[in-house]
Amino acid sequence: MTQETAIKLFEDKKVRTYWDEQSEEWYFSIVDIVEILTESANSRDYWFKMKKRVQLEDGIELSTTENAFIRR
Repeated sequence: MTQETAIKLFEDKKVRTYWDEQSEEWYFSIVDIVEILTESANSRDYWFKMKKRVQLEDGIELSTTENAFIRR
């Protein structure tokens, strides 16, 4: 595994990451973070429902990709 795709641990849970050389910033998997913070049985469904709710309520599209990464 390279620095660009390293796995990080948060409270003994794995979080997929990506290092962007150009911007020199880490990106973290949203689905992995949702799973850790919500302890959801199905973090992908939780993320999908949350995206839809935010889009309906605020008119903001959070992400269009399933394996989206967020910047730190």
